[in-house]
Amino acid sequence: MKEVSEEEGVAVIEMRAAPEMANSIGVVHGGMISTLADSAMGRSLRTIKPAVVRQVSFDLKLNFISAARIGETLRATGRVVHAGRRTAVTECRVEGSGERLIATASGTFAISREKGKTETL
Repeated sequence: MKEVSEEEGVAVIEMRAAPEMANSIGVVHGGMISTLADSAMGRSLRTIKPAVVRQVSFDLKLNFISAARIGETLRATGRVVHAGRRTAVTECRVEGSGERLIATASGTFAISREKGKTETL
């Protein structure tokens, strides 16, 4: 996985689907797509102010739309929907070649912010 870009509340991560990521029918395993989405959503939290210094997902929901192919570059765009003092809600879109929609995701995270700062997004 590599980070492509970030701005406040948004992070974009890419992953090239390697052969060892295949499931029994030869497409990218859903767990790999879940990991990519979770990583993009978690990374998006690191872009907001006041800074999130620790985040851990405790709820993750994915909708698989189409199969991701081995060799394809997958791009996940994670966005912060809401961030409070202790929890945050995020969403993600995972796309394949030609911006083909692979999956959508949402996640809820427990977060810790910089000490002494409590404003929210």
